Amino acid sequence: MSAPAAPSTHHIVSDIWRHGLPTPAPLEALSFTGAEPGLPSSFRLGAAGQAAIAAAALAAAEVWRARTGRGQSVAVDMAHAMAEMRSERHFSVAGAETPDLWDPLNTVYATGDGGWLRMHTNSAHHRAGVVKILGCADTREAVADAMLGWRAEDFETEASARGLVVAKARTFAEWDAHPQAHALAALPLMEVRKIGEAPPTPLPGLGDRPLSGVRVLDLTRIIAGPVGGRTLAAHGAEVLLITAPHLPAVPGLVKDTGRGKRSARLDLRQSVDKDRLRDLAKDADVFLQGYRPGGLDDLGFSAEAMAAEKPGRIRADICAYGFDGPWAPKRGFDSLVQCATGFNLAEGEAAGTGGPKAFPCQALDHISGYLLAFGIMAALLRRAEEGGSWQVRVSLAQTALWLRGLGRLSDGLSAPDPGAAEVAPFLEATESGFGPLRAVRHSAVLSETPARWEQPCVPHGTHKAEW
Repeated sequence: MSAPAAPSTHHIVSDIWRHGLPTPAPLEALSFTGAEPGLPSSFRLGAAGQAAIAAAALAAAEVWRARTGRGQSVAVDMAHAMAEMRSERHFSVAGAETPDLWDPLNTVYATGDGGWLRMHTNSAHHRAGVVKILGCADTREAVADAMLGWRAEDFETEASARGLVVAKARTFAEWDAHPQAHALAALPLMEVRKIGEAPPTPLPGLGDRPLSGVRVLDLTRIIAGPVGGRTLAAHGAEVLLITAPHLPAVPGLVKDTGRGKRSARLDLRQSVDKDRLRDLAKDADVFLQGYRPGGLDDLGFSAEAMAAEKPGRIRADICAYGFDGPWAPKRGFDSLVQCATGFNLAEGEAAGTGGPKAFPCQALDHISGYLLAFGIMAALLRRAEEGGSWQVRVSLAQTALWLRGLGRLSDGLSAPDPGAAEVAPFLEATESGFGPLRAVRHSAVLSETPARWEQPCVPHGTHKAEW
């Protein structure tokens, strides 16, 4: 018996759509150009990324239709979508070369039991914590030598208990046997669910963009959540990024994912700043946050408390390993989730590397960001039609499981890796709070409301914490 045909990109969009909206996706409005593989990988990163971007754009078009009665077409090009899936690699400020965003210790290490372990050390305290456990010098060579004295799972357990961010490289079979995989197995790709009752909230009636008049508080960092907020801003939302002076940031990511957002600082350890955030949230349509599950609950910002305080609000949550199961509180990033859930060893096997091989982009982060934006717009549409308070939940691990289900490409690793010349047509020049910026423009083309970012990216804390 032959294997079932891999789903087309239109079918993938339709699958995403059913997780957020009860009506069929208007696929007749959607067109694609380009073909797989979009990037060198044995997995369908091109189709998955192109579809996730398209689903978010199609949702924006539906918001526009609900507001104005006018439909519009949506087109997404594969090569452009893949450039956007690696947007943090392709920006430059004042013509300078794009900086390396990752700490030198960020890599995969062989362990003494024949296994592999990936660590994430961009934050200084995470790097120091790893070195402390190993009792070695703070160099990649010393860490590599010291890791040979550990079993991969033992180091993962010890480091995780100390709040550090590492992951053992597992096969798909090993991940499927893990308790966290069991907790996620029955969950959908994403959740868009009503968590409270409220009268219908009409979509804003003013402005020339699908999300004109929609206010979004963005409490996310690194890639997935910020990409979600950036996508909402591309369709006209007023996005106010909230961070704090003590929270670590990757400067390059601020420049790339900060486009379209104003930026303010609040320290939620201080009661006055916590009260200020609560006041801002009262006037927000969407509260988008990327703290670990339960991380905001003790501060009074649980989804249920916020729905009770302001019925009709949309709460959107993004996390690494899922909202249920023993690893729900575990810190994680795209590279670690790739490693833990089996992709890196599978990719390495396909490439014949004899060890793990990472994706050519932060695919789980970017795809999850577009899914997050789609879910938020689906919730806006359902809030207008059905009423209620809504919660959107997306995790990198659930995205990983979905991506795995899309199938493999036998020749995917032979695809060329697009370089500067191939990406150049997708760049745009704008001013920013850091200097003249060249960066990838949004890859979804809407016929009536072209996506664009009206606010330039700025350093954290540039603006006051106010609408």
